[in-house]
Amino acid sequence: MKDAEIAVIGDGQVIYRGEELRQDDELVWLHLMHLAKKTHLGDCIDFTPYSFIKMLGWPIKGQSYDRLRVCLSRMQATAIRFQSKRLDTFISVSLILKFRSRNDNNENLSRWEVWVGEEMRLLFDEEFLTRVNWETRRALPDGIASKLFGYWSSHRKPFPVKAETLIKLCGSEMELRHFRIELRKALDVLVKVSFLESWEVKDDLVTVARRH
Repeated sequence: MKDAEIAVIGDGQVIYRGEELRQDDELVWLHLMHLAKKTHLGDCIDFTPYSFIKMLGWPIKGQSYDRLRVCLSRMQATAIRFQSKRLDTFISVSLILKFRSRNDNNENLSRWEVWVGEEMRLLFDEEFLTRVNWETRRALPDGIASKLFGYWSSHRKPFPVKAETLIKLCGSEMELRHFRIELRKALDVLVKVSFLESWEVKDDLVTVARRH
């Protein structure tokens, strides 16, 4: 993707350059942000790959180590430009500055190291960080439900949103009529995992109530 504009709601703009990110990357990023709470952004975040993979719920095998390494590599090769009134400027950052997972002999290290730039404090500081229930997110299948979960996690009282807006936020390439069907299934899933209390679709406007 070359300077692709990412759908946002409200004030601001997000421009992305790099390989399209997967929901694997989202899980890895969220857990990195969780680990980063124990240190200062800009400092090294170190962990055992075993513990990291276990927290993600991935099988403990060599392929999962490679899967994690690919996610980190993909996020390192990104450029994301943000503009908002809160930042009061454009800022361009990479999700990950660098990481180290192998030694000079190309052997896996017992502890991996990841560096996230200090600039991320503007976006993920304690005051602005969205609280995501980790267990609920891991229980959701990748797809519309997990994307809506991430979006509505930042709203204590979600406001009504058009289905055509949600399809853009989800990055779905479905026809809108097919998306509406899958959207209803995803909303039922979010109720089942006790994230939503209820939902309603009326005149193509989606209204949800979060469970607290």
